[in-house]
Amino acid sequence: MSKNTKFLLVSLPASISPTSDHDEALTALRSAVTLDYGTVFPFTIPDFKIGTLDALVQQADDLAKLDVACEGVVGKVGDSLKTILESDEDKISQSKTVNDKPAEKYLKSFHWNKVKYRADKPLGEIIDTLQKEVNSIDNQVKDKYNSYNSVKTNLTQLQRRQTGNLATKALTTVVPPSLLIRDSDYLESHLIAVPRNLNKDFFRAYETLSPMVVPRSAVQIAADDEFTLYAVTTFKKHSQEFVHKCRESKWTPRDFKYKEGGKEEEDKELEKVEKDERKVWEQALRLGRTAWGEAVMAWVHVLALRVFVETVLRYGLPLNFVCGLVRTTGKLAKKARASLDARFSYLGGNAFGRDKKGRVTKDDSSTSADMQAAGHMGDGGDYSAYVCYDFEVR
Repeated sequence: MSKNTKFLLVSLPASISPTSDHDEALTALRSAVTLDYGTVFPFTIPDFKIGTLDALVQQADDLAKLDVACEGVVGKVGDSLKTILESDEDKISQSKTVNDKPAEKYLKSFHWNKVKYRADKPLGEIIDTLQKEVNSIDNQVKDKYNSYNSVKTNLTQLQRRQTGNLATKALTTVVPPSLLIRDSDYLESHLIAVPRNLNKDFFRAYETLSPMVVPRSAVQIAADDEFTLYAVTTFKKHSQEFVHKCRESKWTPRDFKYKEGGKEEEDKELEKVEKDERKVWEQALRLGRTAWGEAVMAWVHVLALRVFVETVLRYGLPLNFVCGLVRTTGKLAKKARASLDARFSYLGGNAFGRDKKGRVTKDDSSTSADMQAAGHMGDGGDYSAYVCYDFEVR
């Protein structure tokens, strides 16, 4: 799906056609939008059990909040896929499907999932089911993504220990055990990584950095482009002070204890974590693909419910309406809305008028305040004469 694609979900009373025929009403909607501004597809919404007016007003509010939550979950799952697939747009696009087909194709052929969300249940129960499902998707993806991040961080740290500079890399293959003092009751060897531009300062200062540093004990062990690694001997009783002073001097003390077979252990640990990372990566990708499709599906069902509830509140009973999905772009969406306003402004009664040039104008802010209080405001607090919700699937 193009990043610039935008959708409008529009509901109009069938009375916009002279015969109140659904097909004729859909044709009227298409003629209002025109192909210049977008393409209209039929969007079928089943009849639901309608409760009291107070319940419908509350459900409209609940669905507005759930709509925002669904969009947020779809966005978060999409971000997770982007991270897992390292921003590869082709692979991300291939992973974003709903019922094994592109999201746009799913929207164009939308049918209410009566098995998953039984339309014969009260509206409140359906909304509750969708709320629980969206929360579950969010939590599952969050947990798996956190697991992947943890393993990935662990792997990155191990790889840095293999390939980093002398201030960070593993020293098992760098430090000859013969240069270290071991099994002494009084003396201890310290490994210090000194930035190359501070080597002269190190030699001038290390012997007096703390009490009981063995004079002339500094031995260069290795060097790279950034650091030189030295071994320095001190008495154990002043080791902690020496290490602290090294850090103050911007030298990096390296914690290292020689261990027989240490290199083999490090290689085995790296191999194990690499396998773990690949396993969790595959699990996270599989879950991300499934979760994105399920989140979009839930979101579209929430939008369908929003349209239905608002249609009942706006047009009243008995229900006789037509719903269409307008595929447009970010730039053309405003023009499509303006064209719809011009054609169907009369549905808004006193809330709309026309200026001297015949252009549609909206009434003052007091009207909008009244509409908002009655729960008839569209997205962004902007009242329209008909039911319309716009959204983008990313």
